[in-house]
Amino acid sequence: MEPQSPSSSEPAVTTCYRHPKVEAYVRCTRCDRFICPDCMREAAVGHQCPECVKEGARTVRQARTAFGGRISAVPLVTYVLIGLNVLAYVAELVRPSVVDDFAVLGRGLTGPDGLHYVWQAFYPSGFHPEGVIDGEWYRLLTGAFLHLPPTEGTFGVLHIVMNMVTLWNVGRIVEAQLGRARYLALYLLSALGGSVLVLLLAPDARTVGASGALFGVCTAYYVLARRLGADPRGINRFMAGLLIWLVLSAVVTSWQSHLGGLLTGGLIALAYAYAPRDRRRVLVQASACAVVLALLLVLAVAKVAAMTS
Repeated sequence: MEPQSPSSSEPAVTTCYRHPKVEAYVRCTRCDRFICPDCMREAAVGHQCPECVKEGARTVRQARTAFGGRISAVPLVTYVLIGLNVLAYVAELVRPSVVDDFAVLGRGLTGPDGLHYVWQAFYPSGFHPEGVIDGEWYRLLTGAFLHLPPTEGTFGVLHIVMNMVTLWNVGRIVEAQLGRARYLALYLLSALGGSVLVLLLAPDARTVGASGALFGVCTAYYVLARRLGADPRGINRFMAGLLIWLVLSAVVTSWQSHLGGLLTGGLIALAYAYAPRDRRRVLVQASACAVVLALLLVLAVAKVAAMTS
């Protein structure tokens, strides 16, 4: 009887399918391949390999908010918006002319004597067009990230402080309810809506501030809270305070911007809140944002065309 060779009596060495040089004796419970300790991922039963874990995550339905947004514990968009506003304010400290460079909405005709004329009233020779009417359409959004400069005294500082406190308190709640993408669309469209209404009603105004966007966010907070069945007494008091703020703004700042943001944010919020809760929801919500955007752009273009004709 011939003696067996040593190699025939020893068990075959198994290695990890991802690390061929590493011995492995545990199999993935899903694909049955050998995996080393570095590749083991705990599962309900046994361990799985990284690829099977990723594949399983793709098949698991992601948790969504009541309005279709992805659930996130960190209000990243609100933090970024606050950061952008603060950075813009710092830029105003370094170069105060940044307000004129990015926020003028109307034409701003200036005569030889330096007087500032409303565009409809007087066309002096050698006028200098500026703002949206001169093709600088970016001003419709950049003005919403600027605030009264420090040269305005205490009110100049309070302007940005009050707006950022409001964004911090209300924005985080609305972002958690809508998700990041829907919330960002709401904010930007509300800011644009505020600027467009200023262009329509007070085209010669020089307005800055995030208040138009904030009115949209606050109105969305009210609409979403009502949709979720929150205590009507609390949210009605909130809306009453918002309307009082709108009335007072007619005295101290641009009420057109506030009203434009309120109306735009309200329309978007209604679309978000009452869209059908099925596969059509994303389409309905995205279509509503697209329609509002198109309407605002058409109004702005028509106004500028009328002013230059």
